[in-house]
Amino acid sequence: MLNLTDVPAAVDAVLDEFFQATAPILESIYPTVGDGGAALREFVMTGGKRIRPMFVYAGRRCPGDKITVSETPRDGDETLRVCAAIELIQACALIHDDILDRSDTRRGNPTIHRRFEALHRARGWGHDPAHYGDSAAILIGDLALAWADDLFHGALPVAIADQTTPPRPIPFPASAVWSQMRTEVLAGQFLDITNEASGDESTTAAERVMTYKTAAYTVARPLELGATLGGADENMRRELHGIGIDLGVAFQLRDDLLGVFGDPAETGKPSGDDLVAGKRTALLAVALRSADDAARSVLRESIGRTLDDAEIAAARGVLVDSGAVAEIERQIAVRRDAGLARIDVLDCDESARADLCALAHRITDRSR
Repeated sequence: MLNLTDVPAAVDAVLDEFFQATAPILESIYPTVGDGGAALREFVMTGGKRIRPMFVYAGRRCPGDKITVSETPRDGDETLRVCAAIELIQACALIHDDILDRSDTRRGNPTIHRRFEALHRARGWGHDPAHYGDSAAILIGDLALAWADDLFHGALPVAIADQTTPPRPIPFPASAVWSQMRTEVLAGQFLDITNEASGDESTTAAERVMTYKTAAYTVARPLELGATLGGADENMRRELHGIGIDLGVAFQLRDDLLGVFGDPAETGKPSGDDLVAGKRTALLAVALRSADDAARSVLRESIGRTLDDAEIAAARGVLVDSGAVAEIERQIAVRRDAGLARIDVLDCDESARADLCALAHRITDRSR
């Protein structure tokens, strides 16, 4: 099997082959449809950290060599195919998330809906450019979701599928995990926008979003998915899922801090973006619970609207002075250490354990 550090490049190779095969299909429908496919390809192939594929691959290594898996997609490597498919799920989630959050940038570039809004204006088309941008991005996200399923199940374009060795079908237990993961991430996203609209400031609501929108989808299900592909028993799958929830929540808590305090040059998002988007994060929930009345008013007035530098600084001050930042850092450490402790006693070989520990630190100690 591959070293974990080689997984991103291997996944990129699978994705690149897939996009090369699908581009003529879209172009043959109409050139403007090809524009959508080109935008999706650029979005997927530029700037992603490939965290989820690495967790799939790390999970696959945990059961050992109960099932021999080859290392190239042309030899039927379903593990890399699944790793690539999960990146298309991620693309769908991010493209739609940017519409919901009204975000202008992602990874330092215009978001997909802003890109197509600008294209509409540049071509002098009629009607509302913003509506066109949102509509195009919704459909491009849907295309990513559909293609993710195609990749996962091996329903590949003729240019790839017409080979001596056809793709092996994914066994049902892994398909069931895949299905559950898709449901959870969409349910978590729905809960997220509902919390924003209703103004739910409870830590319970924030924790549910973290669990289903991020932790399960980013770490727990990818680990479980990889292990299931490798023939893991139920006990190992359950333990990896629990490890993934701990590490995934820590990942999201770090993301909450970066969403307010992160350097735009590192995160690719504007300063204070989570405040502007009105995100009901655990960080915000802790601050609202701990701050005095005046400080709570500052925070509530800073949520869900455009802020100048002074207003962002004031909101950050409340988050720090209320002890919320320190509390979130404490929770990150607790969750990370809990995950590491469970990894330490996991029934797997030392190389698989080392991969899991490295990923645990990578997703919790980061600046973007």
